[in-house]
Amino acid sequence: MKIATPFALALLVFALSQPLRQTGLDTSHADDHDASSAPWITLFDGSSLDEWRGYNSPDFPDQGWVIEDDALVLRPRADGQAAGDIMSKRSFRDFELSLEWLVEEGGNSGIFYHILEQPDQAIYWSGLEMQVLDDENHPDSFRGVDGNRQAGSLYDLLPIEPKTARPFGEWNEVRIVSDGPFVEHWLNGTRVLRYERWTVEWFAMLRNSKFSDHNEFGAMQQGHIGLQDHGDVVKYRNIRIREL
Repeated sequence: MKIATPFALALLVFALSQPLRQTGLDTSHADDHDASSAPWITLFDGSSLDEWRGYNSPDFPDQGWVIEDDALVLRPRADGQAAGDIMSKRSFRDFELSLEWLVEEGGNSGIFYHILEQPDQAIYWSGLEMQVLDDENHPDSFRGVDGNRQAGSLYDLLPIEPKTARPFGEWNEVRIVSDGPFVEHWLNGTRVLRYERWTVEWFAMLRNSKFSDHNEFGAMQQGHIGLQDHGDVVKYRNIRIREL
């Protein structure tokens, strides 16, 4: 018999203390957070990497991630070695994240949030991921269930509706709003996904996913923002965040 860890038991107690609400989609164009008076924090302004470091590293990668034309760009290393995922030095609780991304043909990357930095564990075992993908040309687009690996999705868990991603070579505008258990994904001006963490439905979904052995996945109330090195060229710009 598998014995539950103290962390797993704590998660269960926390989940049972939360009101039950159905996780679902809402594609409304209404913006509930425009009235926020919190100032924007610039995470990348086109010139400075001061807000970033490598995942599980005190330093920013010395190869792979570069600044080009005011964008933060991943260019795979010539030696085939991974540059590595990067993450914000600061951690955030309730926030609105805004940025733009662009992939080249067949490109794949991801935007992580609520990351728990863990030695010897990949970034995706804790961080929730908004998928960044060339839906038309990358094979991952045709895997998964109901498009839950396509651009904008909560990777490998929840698909988006409607599909608003632009083709490779074009900039996509993203907003991720995390407010307590509720999370929204916005893609090119439309809210394409809204879900609630820590409900009975949430934990049932995780039990039937590849994250089932990682109690830390999606569990953090506060964590870092991250950008994925998936071995493909990807560009990010105008990265900013404000606390709610």
